Amino acid sequence: MPRPGSLILVLLFAALSTRADDTATAVLLEGLGGKVVRADGVVREIEFRDSSGLGTPQWEAIGGLAGLKKITVYGKAGGLNDATVPQLLRLKNLESFSADGAQLSDAGLRVMAGCTSLRSVSFFHLSFRMEGFTGEGFAAWSALPNLEKLTVAGMSMGDDGFAAIAKITTLQELRTWHTYQTEAGNSYIATLPHLSTLMLGQRLPGQGRPLSLSDDSLGTIATIKSLTFLEIGESRFSLEALRRLGSLPLLEKLKITKTEISAAEIESLRADLPKVQIEFLPLTDEQRKQLEMYLK
Repeated sequence: MPRPGSLILVLLFAALSTRADDTATAVLLEGLGGKVVRADGVVREIEFRDSSGLGTPQWEAIGGLAGLKKITVYGKAGGLNDATVPQLLRLKNLESFSADGAQLSDAGLRVMAGCTSLRSVSFFHLSFRMEGFTGEGFAAWSALPNLEKLTVAGMSMGDDGFAAIAKITTLQELRTWHTYQTEAGNSYIATLPHLSTLMLGQRLPGQGRPLSLSDDSLGTIATIKSLTFLEIGESRFSLEALRRLGSLPLLEKLKITKTEISAAEIESLRADLPKVQIEFLPLTDEQRKQLEMYLK
């Protein structure tokens, strides 16, 4: 058994070694255009707006940052794939992860379920049009004990993916838009027992896909009694359908974006829902053109 003094020296050496390794990796990542946040010499956060330079060696280096808590990799993060995602499992303190363009199969998603410290995850354009990808791998994330926030946007993922996400019962916040979801996906979302924040946008247009967000959706949303904040957009809603949201007992704020509805109807809705803060901005001409495209 080592003497107390020897143990202190071992721990001190390990700490100094970790800081030295972190410094070398930080220099490497900064040289690739990354932003690195350190505390006491230990890398806590990394952020890339262009992730195209992150390949296998770089993800191996990132996996060695034992104190890393937050990763943001936007802009062509395809270097995060089934081969490199196991590196994330080395990050026992990782709480927040955001990626644009990662190339994970459903099997890769299941591997990521081993990141048990995660609290917040955002995926943009994940595995877009990857053959065989359905999002069913999210079902394994039901084992994540602390995951509270999830964003899935710009993805070729349909209702099977949302059925899988519905198994993540710890979720308190879900944000989603521009997927292959249909109205059925909203029924899965509505089963999340602790959901307090929900942001819903329209599905991706094309190929005759039915709308994922319409008047019919509001009846389903009105069953999520735990909601305190709701943002909906990229649709046309009638005043009558919007009034259904008055049955949400805890709703504090309703945000309506990129939606064709008159100012007079909004004022009427405010009168109908006096305890709810309603935020609305009229459509710009450009937004109206985009709305027409998304509603086709």
